[in-house]
Amino acid sequence: MTDDVALAWAYLSRVVEPPCPALAGLVSRVGAVEAAERVRRGEAGEQVNSIAEARREIDSTAADLEILQRLGGRLLTADDDEWPLLAFTGFGGVPDRMRSQAHAPMVLWAIGPALLDEVAYRAAALVGTRASTAYGEFAAADLASGLVEREVAVVSGGAYGIDGAAHRAALAAEGTTVAVLAGGIDVPYPAGHTALLRRIAEHGLVLSEYPPGTRPARHRFLTRNRLVAALAGATVVVEAGARSGAANTAAWARGLGRPVCAVPGPVTSAASVGCHVLLREGARIVTRADEVVEYVGRIGELALDEQRPTSPLDELSDTEKRVYDALPRRGGRTADEVAVASGLPARQVLGPLANLELQGLVVSRDGRWKLSCG
Repeated sequence: MTDDVALAWAYLSRVVEPPCPALAGLVSRVGAVEAAERVRRGEAGEQVNSIAEARREIDSTAADLEILQRLGGRLLTADDDEWPLLAFTGFGGVPDRMRSQAHAPMVLWAIGPALLDEVAYRAAALVGTRASTAYGEFAAADLASGLVEREVAVVSGGAYGIDGAAHRAALAAEGTTVAVLAGGIDVPYPAGHTALLRRIAEHGLVLSEYPPGTRPARHRFLTRNRLVAALAGATVVVEAGARSGAANTAAWARGLGRPVCAVPGPVTSAASVGCHVLLREGARIVTRADEVVEYVGRIGELALDEQRPTSPLDELSDTEKRVYDALPRRGGRTADEVAVASGLPARQVLGPLANLELQGLVVSRDGRWKLSCG
């Protein structure tokens, strides 16, 4: 990207609140450099001029790019090979009620060694409440570590609670994790996650469609959520209250045609109410990383059957089970008495008794049979 193009993109990134389809349309027609000049001159068309009026004369592009360079970051646009074009095409099919926000970003400010197109190819979003419980944080960490072990990137929003637990576990497992911010990449939010976000930038990817210095705001969190959903093959809500930003991310995933998954919690937990609502609305129930991989992995990459406790009785035939149930643990019964207790003809109990004895399940003494004490 040449200097004049980078300056143009940096200017366009700040002059309007994203997403702005009118400005994006202008850029696609005339290019970033010409679009930036038209906006500066107030000659970008009535709609764009109106939207950009408040910030048109603010030009801090040189300072913004200097901050980006100091942080070791890069500007990403649709002209870059790293741009996840396929991930963002889903915005074209969202419902009308979401249409105003259903647009790909024009520019992304990025820091980190992970390549965005490779991340989006195999990623899952793990999101949830900031007011998480120990149960929720354990579930998020278990899922995140299991996912990165299966080479799935973990995407989240960098917030306290579930987001932070997912990011930390992914880093601890030496996997790739992506934090999508609702403010500038030089504005760590929350401040308590400054060190965590720095580690993500060193080993994964920190992203924002807002220029440096932009402070997070409520509407920016909601706008940010669409990118979290778009960059992941599935969205998993680990814990969510009755009103939660995670539900907004899940709505975006559903609108984009991506699977929505939820982790069930205790029915008495207010932190799991949102998950249970999603499950009633048709979200997939997940409790293991393998189950999430089914939705974000390759065709045929299915979860292994969950191991269940086994018993020697599981392999018995129906007749052998009836004979077994007819035997006492103390005392003993003759074959005729076993036949009466089991309701089977006497000639049909001797074979099962012999098989049960061979398996060590019953013992015979002096013509009487009883259950083995082992």
